[in-house]
Amino acid sequence: AILAEEPPLPIYAELAALPNVEYIAGGATQNAIRIAQWMLQTKGASTYMGCVGDDEYGSKMEEQARGDGVNVQYMKDASTPTGKCAVVVTGHDRSLVTDLQAANNYKVDHLTKPENFALVEKAKFYYIAGFFMTVSPESIVTIAKHSCENNKTFMMNLSAPFLMEVPPFKATLMQAMPYIDILFGNETEAATFAKTEGWETTDVAEIAVKISQLPRAEGSSKGRVVVFTQGTEPTIVVCDGKVTKFDVTPLPKEKIVDTNAAGDAFVGGYLSQLVLGKEISECARAGMYAAHLIIQRSGCTFPEKPDFK
Repeated sequence: AILAEEPPLPIYAELAALPNVEYIAGGATQNAIRIAQWMLQTKGASTYMGCVGDDEYGSKMEEQARGDGVNVQYMKDASTPTGKCAVVVTGHDRSLVTDLQAANNYKVDHLTKPENFALVEKAKFYYIAGFFMTVSPESIVTIAKHSCENNKTFMMNLSAPFLMEVPPFKATLMQAMPYIDILFGNETEAATFAKTEGWETTDVAEIAVKISQLPRAEGSSKGRVVVFTQGTEPTIVVCDGKVTKFDVTPLPKEKIVDTNAAGDAFVGGYLSQLVLGKEISECARAGMYAAHLIIQRSGCTFPEKPDFK
């Protein structure tokens, strides 16, 4: 995966001209929300905010996300094109070229508009991928504080090692950390976080426990849950200092189509049961179900209805 440093690159036009090109409403947070929405099967159960350009790609994304049942409320930047990610899959391997463009331009002013903040006030659960730390730290803190003050649930994802290795991004994460009720990540991100904290351990379960014990914000009424996926290795969940491991159902290699968005799908599945008040074991099971399904399909796509029981 790389960032397009000198847009516009020809790859996007070349892919768009192919007869079998697929357009999917993407982005880490939006992927997770689309999956949660699909699992819930209740139109408008979720709302997503982000920034797009006032162009064809932005319209395509909004049409698809709304078609999936998500209440999208995009900030539209007429001066910048919609961000896009070119994904080329060869066998089981994927290559991604991301041109962030308008996705980098979200502003807290959009979030705090009365009609948008009314949606924030209506919600009880909030999820933000770590990538957003590079875009609008003010928006993250606004949501985090509202959630804490109103005894709601605020969640984030470590998302990528570089977010912890670049000091300003790590600072944003640590500013948000006291408010984070559930933190998601994978084993590589966990190890990177530990290294940047100076912890002398690479044990994922131990790292999860230590993160769960980091200070909470004043007024926070619950302990922090930490959830780390590890590919085919057991998923680790720490709650109230207790480590629980959930085995991953093995999938024959020949059934794997595309691992793109597997982590996002896990989060989406987890959230779908969390908002229904289910136990952590059921949330984890739903997360693994969604991830298991997604890697057997091209991109973050799904059938009409889930068969999760």
